[in-house]
Amino acid sequence: MNSPALVFDLGGVLIDWDPRHLYRKIFVDEREMERFLDEVGLAEWNSRQDAGRPFAEAVAELVERFPGREAAIRAFWDRWEETIAGPIAGTVDILARLRGRGLPLHAISNWSAETFPRARPRFPFLDWFGHIVISGTVGVCKPDPAIYRLFLQRTGLQPEQCVFVDDSLPNVQAARGLGFGGVHFRSPRQLADELQKLGVPAGGEGG
Repeated sequence: MNSPALVFDLGGVLIDWDPRHLYRKIFVDEREMERFLDEVGLAEWNSRQDAGRPFAEAVAELVERFPGREAAIRAFWDRWEETIAGPIAGTVDILARLRGRGLPLHAISNWSAETFPRARPRFPFLDWFGHIVISGTVGVCKPDPAIYRLFLQRTGLQPEQCVFVDDSLPNVQAARGLGFGGVHFRSPRQLADELQKLGVPAGGEGG
């Protein structure tokens, strides 16, 4: 593959996002925290914001269903910044090397249109991307093929010109199904090795 475009997921690949970063500050006991997350179905609930549902509506709906959990539910929006620990430094280093070699960089992320602007100023490397497709803005989430097709329309790229990197295997499989190259991210070192196998030098000089 000659000079592919690299298409990155953000949360879990470049940005360490996890609601537990916030909720460990709220729940002293780890088991109680996990019970809360399971009880209110936080992951599924949040995925609907990633698809475009407004947070005001989402929080009101969940508080109505779980009034005894109101404070913890409202904290997700009120203290949302605390769900992010920071950048995943090793992957940002790889991104910087790819940028230095002149490779096109883009992103496709499942992220709420309301919270992405709250995070963006913290991560200057987001300005390195030519195109960023945010699911909450376009109203469709990975692994729906529609979001990958929208990305291709916006960039004018063909799938075979792209390598997609995501920490979710279903998301990678969906991209591969459309003809993208794909890397299931598990660590920065593994990512560099996988890119090398695809002919994309992502290590240090000479690597």
